[in-house]
Amino acid sequence: MLDERKAAILQAVVEEYIQTAQPVGSGHVARRPGLAVSSATVRNEMGVLEREGYLAQPHTSAGRIPTDKGYRFFVDSMVGPGHLGPAQSQQVLDFFAHAHGELERMLADTSRLLSGLTDYAAVVVRPSADVARIRSVQIVGLAPRVALVVAVLSSGAIEKRSIELTEDIAEDSLRRASARLDGLLAGQVSGAPIEVTRTDDEAADRLVSEAIEALRSEPAAQNQVFVGGAARMATAFDAVGTIREVLGILEQQYVLVTLLRDVLDRGLSVSIGTEHGVQSLADCSVVVAPYQVDGEDVGTVGILGPTRMHYDQALAAVAVVSKRLSRALSEGI
Repeated sequence: MLDERKAAILQAVVEEYIQTAQPVGSGHVARRPGLAVSSATVRNEMGVLEREGYLAQPHTSAGRIPTDKGYRFFVDSMVGPGHLGPAQSQQVLDFFAHAHGELERMLADTSRLLSGLTDYAAVVVRPSADVARIRSVQIVGLAPRVALVVAVLSSGAIEKRSIELTEDIAEDSLRRASARLDGLLAGQVSGAPIEVTRTDDEAADRLVSEAIEALRSEPAAQNQVFVGGAARMATAFDAVGTIREVLGILEQQYVLVTLLRDVLDRGLSVSIGTEHGVQSLADCSVVVAPYQVDGEDVGTVGILGPTRMHYDQALAAVAVVSKRLSRALSEGI
């Protein structure tokens, strides 16, 4: 724990460094309104903060910069996630008012929206099929011996599977099979075991069984990731090597999904620097939030930026976008 004066000095250093990306000197902090202490006192307190691991001095005679521990204290001391400005709030409202179409396009567009709000790279993880429920399913005849199974999931995803039949099937059998399949699967979790009982219509029975098997045999894309604003990261770091490593991580879907999931599993919404355990992202922070469908967590939205990010704005943007995306998907947009 830090006393009130040390906490105020640390906050001043963090806020100034976020704005300027330059080491902060004691004289600048001493001139901060409301602090009312001398430059010498600030210098002594900054020395204590350095020894306790909250600040670091890049080189002799330079000012101080925050460490991961310093950023963590700063974030944990924040009151709430902050607020979006009027223009940004209107941008979010306009986006979701016109957000229609297939799930994949909506999530890709959402990642670009979030990146535009924060100027950092944004990541949106597609809902996993194993947590989605089937809203409706239909069998459509494409040719005498080819049919298409179309399942609409609660996450907004649409799954399509084609099946080849061994013999022609009559239109009335096709309609009965489609209605029966919808009755069996609607409301069920995708992939849940379903028992198909026999009826007098052997052709429809066979078609229902083949449709269920087709939906199970080709699982939906798992953990697909949509990344928006990756190019923005090039302006966030000075070191070319860091930029290269960050862009490389953004291309690895499995690493991104694991990273975001691990952060949430630890009950965090912000992971700073080395806290997330990915060495190549040691200069980055991650801000994440789950989004929901019908009250259940199904996916994740997040941003990836430098540790000196504007945390209040980042938290506000992620919170608002995750909430609006949850509402849009739950309402079936």
